[in-house]
Amino acid sequence: MAHSASPRSTYALDALNFFLADVRDGLGPYLAIYLLAVHHWEPASIGLVMTLAGLAALVTQTPAGALIDRTRGKRLIVAVAALVVTGSCVILPFINDFTWVALTQAFSAAAASIFAPAIAAISLGMTGPKAFTRRTGRNETFNHAGNACAALLAGGFAWLFGPVAVFYLMAIMAVCSVVAVVAVAPGDIDHQMARGFDPAHGEQASGWRVLLSNRSLMLFALCCALFHLANAAMLPLVSQKLSQFDLSLATPLTSACIVAAQLVMVPAALLVGARADRWGRKPLLLAGFAILPIRGVLYTLWDNPYWLVGVQLLDGIGAGLFGALLPLVVKDLTAGTGRFNVSLGAVTTAFGLGAALSNGLAGWVVQEAGYSAAFLTLAGIAAVAVLLLLALPESLDRSSTAS
Repeated sequence: MAHSASPRSTYALDALNFFLADVRDGLGPYLAIYLLAVHHWEPASIGLVMTLAGLAALVTQTPAGALIDRTRGKRLIVAVAALVVTGSCVILPFINDFTWVALTQAFSAAAASIFAPAIAAISLGMTGPKAFTRRTGRNETFNHAGNACAALLAGGFAWLFGPVAVFYLMAIMAVCSVVAVVAVAPGDIDHQMARGFDPAHGEQASGWRVLLSNRSLMLFALCCALFHLANAAMLPLVSQKLSQFDLSLATPLTSACIVAAQLVMVPAALLVGARADRWGRKPLLLAGFAILPIRGVLYTLWDNPYWLVGVQLLDGIGAGLFGALLPLVVKDLTAGTGRFNVSLGAVTTAFGLGAALSNGLAGWVVQEAGYSAAFLTLAGIAAVAVLLLLALPESLDRSSTAS
């Protein structure tokens, strides 16, 4: 089924990915630095706030995907979610109570859960399945470029105005994303195509049991959960180590970590867009997963801040490949069912569970045994994910990508 979007919508989707980059991932390590440096919170309390935010995202991911499958108001939902994130950022500098900080971050995380399935749906609805791989690579390229740009600005503003400037920067990015999504022409989105529905599979979308009986999808979700259980806490831990080295440099060096990784993610995403239909998904997935345990071990070898920033480059390979491949693998495993977005939401829920538990687990290990023990624990979990991924069959149906 061929489908072609207007140039205006194509460029608007590029802009949406660029501006949402900083918004969809949340405040993350910047929040950890802010709470540590300004309010002198304990690492365990910081980890708990981030865990609660992750849990809020966890319970909303699958319903968000189901909503995107059903609605034609995808653009409106993205705009509303971006405004909720904006509000949670703007209010944060005026509160320091644990309960209120946790609530604002939970609301922000719940709203942000809409972005991944919405962007995937809009992209699939604009391009169709045959061009989806290249569009996904392009999405991730703009996403990483936006993250790198935002991190550079965050580092500069934090140096000039303090850690609080990061919150206002994120709010500005959220507002810009609203402008971008409004610029996407409604008529350029095929909503049946956007949910991965093929009439050849029946007159209606498949039921939930189709997903629950899909063993490959379940195994992939488990691998994703373990990947994020290992990955989510690594950068916040590095940020805390940098704070101990020099508090004034913590935010700029954290921004350097993010920029370094994002710059590597750009060619990684482009590689997926250009080669995933030729090489298959699994070789690239294995490469992305295998980087993570190596990175966890390397963090323990030296406390030098420039070494830590250098090791963070490896995150660009792992996360860059994973981010671009995630919607492709889910599309492959649910082809024709009409359940693409809810499946993407369900898999995102699985790795959201891993990410939510990651910071709490890492914070506890740091308090009990130190930072090196925490990094090695995360590396061990990542190694288990690699072993499980070996059992996942190749998802690409080459006949569906043949021109």
